[in-house]
Amino acid sequence: METQSTWQTAAILVARLIFAGVFAMAVTFKFMDMGATAGYIAAAGFPFPLFLAWCAAILEVLLVVAFLTGVFFTPAALVAALYVIFLGFSFHGPSHWAGNQAEFGFFVDHFTFLAGLFFAAVHGPGKLLAVRQGWPGRA
Repeated sequence: METQSTWQTAAILVARLIFAGVFAMAVTFKFMDMGATAGYIAAAGFPFPLFLAWCAAILEVLLVVAFLTGVFFTPAALVAALYVIFLGFSFHGPSHWAGNQAEFGFFVDHFTFLAGLFFAAVHGPGKLLAVRQGWPGRA
């Protein structure tokens, strides 16, 4: 079993807090005005926008819990990666670039977040402050 240095432990914990913080902010905005979130989803052309807004909020709460505790960390990081790429294409993808070039930047930002989530999925939650649950063979 390889050891984890203090700086590696700190870096992993900070990364987990960043992942949790991003999703916590997203879900907070949803809970503050679920109707506005539903309107944004409807404007993108999705059916049942209020239902989808609640589904997104529930998913984001579960992701926050997973990143903070380490429970089902690897599957949560992979689900988060799929969610982030879906959001990137759905709300900031190529069809949005002509109307606002800043959308391209928002789109690209999703890929940097995606890279971090993939890295987290591969390396796991670290050795400290992580509940050991998840797929067999992975912590």
